[in-house]
Amino acid sequence: MNNSEIVAYYLENLWSKGFKLTDEEVRFIYFGMKYTNTSAKQVKIALSLTLQIQLSFDGSFYISLLELFHSNHVKTMKEARKLLQEKQVN
Repeated sequence: MNNSEIVAYYLENLWSKGFKLTDEEVRFIYFGMKYTNTSAKQVKIALSLTLQIQLSFDGSFYISLLELFHSNHVKTMKEARKLLQEKQVN
């Protein structure tokens, strides 16, 4: 399974839980993944934390998280949360 398919399944899971992203937001999520050259795992973490922290999809915040996670080689949610705590992002 490639990165795009993994992200697609994650987005479907969000949809099934009642969180509906617009087509534009979905396209932006894929754009961010390609723009920052991040893995599907990093995309899932960044998207999850964007929705939790911002309470909605915020494209600029999402891209910032992708760049931060990519540059710090974040691979797990635990590492992401620790990094955000160190950067004082709540």
